[in-house]
Amino acid sequence: MGKYVFNFGEGRSDGNAEMRDILGGKGANLAEMCDIGLPVPPGFTISTDVCSYFYDNQYKYPESLVHEIDKAIILLEKRTNKKFGSDNNPLLLSIRSGSRASMPGMMDTILNLGLNDKATKGLSLLTNNERFAFDCYRRFIQMYSNVVLDVDHGLFEDALEDIKIEFGLELDTDLEAQHLKKLVKIFKEIVKNETSKPFPQNPKIQIWKAIGAVFSSWMNNRAVTYRKLNNIPTEWGTAVNIQSMVFGNMGNDCATGVAFTRNPNTGKNIFYGEYLINAQGEDVVAGIRTPQPLTAKDDDNKNVSQSMEEVLPVNFGQLNEMRKKLENHYKEMQDIEFTIQQGKLYLLQTRNGKRTAEASVRISVEMANEGTITKKEAILRVNPESLNQLLHPTLDPLVKSNCIAKGMPASPGAVSGKIVLNSEDAEKRAASGEKVILVRLETSPEDISGMHSAAGILTARGGMTSHAAVVARGMGRACITGANDIRIDEKIDTVYFGDRIVKTGTDITIDGSTGNIFLGIVSTIYPKMSKYFETLMKWADKERRMK
Repeated sequence: MGKYVFNFGEGRSDGNAEMRDILGGKGANLAEMCDIGLPVPPGFTISTDVCSYFYDNQYKYPESLVHEIDKAIILLEKRTNKKFGSDNNPLLLSIRSGSRASMPGMMDTILNLGLNDKATKGLSLLTNNERFAFDCYRRFIQMYSNVVLDVDHGLFEDALEDIKIEFGLELDTDLEAQHLKKLVKIFKEIVKNETSKPFPQNPKIQIWKAIGAVFSSWMNNRAVTYRKLNNIPTEWGTAVNIQSMVFGNMGNDCATGVAFTRNPNTGKNIFYGEYLINAQGEDVVAGIRTPQPLTAKDDDNKNVSQSMEEVLPVNFGQLNEMRKKLENHYKEMQDIEFTIQQGKLYLLQTRNGKRTAEASVRISVEMANEGTITKKEAILRVNPESLNQLLHPTLDPLVKSNCIAKGMPASPGAVSGKIVLNSEDAEKRAASGEKVILVRLETSPEDISGMHSAAGILTARGGMTSHAAVVARGMGRACITGANDIRIDEKIDTVYFGDRIVKTGTDITIDGSTGNIFLGIVSTIYPKMSKYFETLMKWADKERRMK
């Protein structure tokens, strides 16, 4: 009988970075971060062996798993001084997947697990923050109902928009406690209408259903598609990471964000990322809100407002130190998720960051020049198949073009194509030989096949670390996010670029290097190779045996 559950937290853990096969990438890195003294909320990882057992034995679990998880929860209660299932001092959990290879957004996540009607009231009294408690509960009902109960998340999104319209509110953060209470009631009614059962109130039932849902998501359509596109073996399976919640949505001294230790678009050695005040992590990753930058100056050394460096300078300084520590430890550019709860900084994840080919070349060359890695390692780190990305065309500066909107430059390259508003149309048109631009309010993991088919991606919401941006960079697609001036009406196949009305099927050009959007097809030119590319090729020439 093997060991299936591995604990981490309080500066020590049962695993390390070498155990990716058993713990998955996320679980192995959480254990490693604990061991090097970084502030990680405690938790435990259910190994990939359980995933294999789950599929080999008709969705059942090994006999010892219940006992191992019960022991792990008791240890977690001791470490947090909270009680799972308590009405007065509830331990709330995040349930996340974690494959050996990074599969951003492809499998399921549930936050705030352990809440019910009584625990939400208890959390409200405990924190003296009714708004926070009901904000967590509405988030949990939506995520759990979508992932576990298979209720369409769009029903909850529509209800949320209706509440904001009813009370004349613009942002989710404008919702006050009374609005969120009403929203929770509406959400529970949606669940009852869609499933014919009330929303489950027993945390023990919640956790086991959630674990099953995450293992099941290994075989969902988007995960299967992503594995095929990236040559990830099905037999690897996923781990499940269960971690005590920390909260970025308790007020204005709280935040959440995503950071890269270097710029994943260009490879420049600068701190790069985004954050949101009074939010939970999914708000940044899913592109639900358009976040603010981490640093007070952009790539061109221009001042930017509302940066984390300016608004939360102490936490920014701490995060910057952790950035250096992580990159030195892993000897690789890292993608970090973090949360600040009432002024205290926590790291929730680190992984090797997805980047463009241009960035990959520059990072490898500069790390070799810094002495972090050898020249041979630098050559091997650059995927040969990705080098065709370096031939991404750029707009011809001599041609006058009609810029109709601007967003955030999320993944470089300039491409033209016909507007499509959903993944199905993108696949059909691309299959018939047309170049298309997938235009969405925000992309979700379900859009993976459409994103792969499209020449470029444009979203109205989200930032440069949202799902659309991360996946586009990995695929080598031009991408613009957070184009706030565009509105999309799928019912009449129309996109509004400010006051300009544009129908689907119309050609537009997007420049993922500047964030500019143009009407029509703009001519392009091929770029010159960078000095970093030339350096890498010289190193490769010295090492190669085949002439």
